[in-house]
Amino acid sequence: MKPMAVFCLAVVCWTTNLLAGVRTEDVSFRATCDGTEQKYVMVFPDGFSADKPCSVLIALHGHGSDRWQFVKDPRGECRAARDVAAAHGMLFVSPDYRAKTSWMGPKAEADVLQIIAELKRSHRASRIILCGGSMGGTGALTFTALHPDLVDGVVALNGTANLVEFSGFPDAIAASFGGTRAEAPDEYRRRSADLWPDRFTMPVAATTGGKDRVVPPDNVRRLLDAVKIKNANVLLVHRPEAGHSTSYEDSKTAIEFVISKIPK
Repeated sequence: MKPMAVFCLAVVCWTTNLLAGVRTEDVSFRATCDGTEQKYVMVFPDGFSADKPCSVLIALHGHGSDRWQFVKDPRGECRAARDVAAAHGMLFVSPDYRAKTSWMGPKAEADVLQIIAELKRSHRASRIILCGGSMGGTGALTFTALHPDLVDGVVALNGTANLVEFSGFPDAIAASFGGTRAEAPDEYRRRSADLWPDRFTMPVAATTGGKDRVVPPDNVRRLLDAVKIKNANVLLVHRPEAGHSTSYEDSKTAIEFVISKIPK
């Protein structure tokens, strides 16, 4: 796949390609938080015009993956996100957010903030929806709890909502958060969406599996139960026999629900 064009503007560089007939841009930028080069992919809908406001679906990859997972992977969660974005004429954005063990730590958070600011500046992004699977679903909930004013809708596919309780991937999370639970307890609390249900005033959807042993579903279900008290725009798709994955149909249902509930 040969690049069609390469552009460099100050601290932002991007390469435009055709991925299966779809215009994509692999964007490099200089992170303001530490000066490192970071990346994200943009997939443009048919007929996109930078002169008009656009809605954006930001997809956050899982543990061990990178920005290309939601752009290329054939698994149901990824295909559904791509298809829904295309059907609604949305700009589809997939960041590395400090791949491959992101966990929405401080640097990953800063990168997503910088990306959203750039999307609003250069592409007139008007509505921001976050989605993600597993670690990405966790990250979508975490970022929303930290910055509810920037998120118009959020979808978590097989994520966790409580990093204080979650026992998986301790080394990766400690590296992302700047320490273990004992060393940085406030960081784990700040990034646990389950502890901040009042911040979820936007449409929210989540999918969980009753037999998910990688990311157990209980705290996400608990979060949504708490959010429902004040927010009617909440959907939980729980499959008692499912494990750590969400089908194409359920992923699509969750994302479509959130889009349908956001005011035009």
